[in-house]
Amino acid sequence: DVQLQASGGGLVQAGGSLRLSCAASGFTVDDHPIGWFRQAPGKEREGISCISARDDGTYYADNMKGRFTVSRDNAKNTMYLQMNKMKPEDTAVYYCATAAGGIRGVGISLYDYWGQGTLVTVSS
Repeated sequence: DVQLQASGGGLVQAGGSLRLSCAASGFTVDDHPIGWFRQAPGKEREGISCISARDDGTYYADNMKGRFTVSRDNAKNTMYLQMNKMKPEDTAVYYCATAAGGIRGVGISLYDYWGQGTLVTVSS
């Protein structure tokens, strides 16, 4: 079965950095696109970024550019989201997801499999 397990969340201070991990099983991350999403309290889930399977090309939502970086380690079958200069409005549950086919972008409907998410809280 396809499984995704996000980890690395916690409490960070505004201006700090945090690196989230997403361990994959049941598939290899180099064969599937990986997307990162988040959902803040009282808000809809929004896309952050994705990394393509074939060429490692990346895509970032317009409001996510500049501070977040997505990557993957094929040897560890793990994907990452590096978050820098964090702001209180970054507080949310962060999710990783993948799709069965070749896709690009962070539209929620494009993704087929989702992890449970990890909570990130940014103090002000």
